Amino acid sequence: MTYRFAALATAAALLAAPVQAQDLSIATGGTGGVYFPYGGGLAEVINRHVDGATGSAEVTGASVENVALVSRGDSDLALALADTVYQAFHGEGAFEGRQVDEIRALASIYPNAVQIVTLADSGIESIDDLRGQRVSVGAPGSGTEVSAQTLLAANGITYDDFTPERLNFNETADALRDGDIAAGFWSVGPPTSSIMNLATTRDIRIVALTEDQIAAAIAAEPTFAPYTLRAGTYDGMDEGVLTISTPNVLIVHEDMDDDLAYNITRAMFENVEELIAIHPAANDTTIEFSIDSTPIPFHPGAMRYFEEVGATPQDHQRP
Repeated sequence: MTYRFAALATAAALLAAPVQAQDLSIATGGTGGVYFPYGGGLAEVINRHVDGATGSAEVTGASVENVALVSRGDSDLALALADTVYQAFHGEGAFEGRQVDEIRALASIYPNAVQIVTLADSGIESIDDLRGQRVSVGAPGSGTEVSAQTLLAANGITYDDFTPERLNFNETADALRDGDIAAGFWSVGPPTSSIMNLATTRDIRIVALTEDQIAAAIAAEPTFAPYTLRAGTYDGMDEGVLTISTPNVLIVHEDMDDDLAYNITRAMFENVEELIAIHPAANDTTIEFSIDSTPIPFHPGAMRYFEEVGATPQDHQRP
């Protein structure tokens, strides 16, 4: 009887002990873009609304690195550009010969606009004017560099035509401010803090794309879409600027628990106002945007949520 009571006491103690929450790592990007604050907001949503889980945002090299982190199990969730995600899933482009078909989507969360920034007095008014210049194309391994290369190559411009610098968003803004480069690429949800800060100390110009340049880019990369940066997005922007955009996708490994994936997806969409309070890019975090723009299959847990709310995923989005 003594042993029986001891066993019962041990079992009761175990039941009374708090359950260790699962700590989820969210791979984002540099601190000067949208990924890091958005990831931080998502971590807070998980902390508040997903029982048994906590989240933490991690600074990374962004899209390409983030796909690898999820694939290896070093991160549980990650933000990545749709073109990078599509290439990884299908083993194309930068991922030729190393297909990463174990990634799945929870949602597409907002569009990244390609923003080509120069100083107002630089004389650069089109992408053709980048020839012969020193230009930041984004951090090594970032989705910004993938988008920059694709856009430029589709319009007959290669790295041989200018001097490429691989700088992150904050480094690009600093280099523009100091006159070390002539222009820089951002592929990020507008407005982004590094460009906003630059525009408070220097007069800037956002280089517009023509309709023909956009059509050439879309022919090369179907995940691109036309996008107009609204007037007033940054100081000195008196008119809208035509460019291209790429959706951002929240990805996980296919092995994530179905209930956990479902609960994260539901918590994000049902508490999106908390994300909007962190960054206005989350205004585009909608079920409709996810269904319209996600280029790879959804995780079964996310699919369950979409079907519960009456959404109809596309054929290529089904697990």
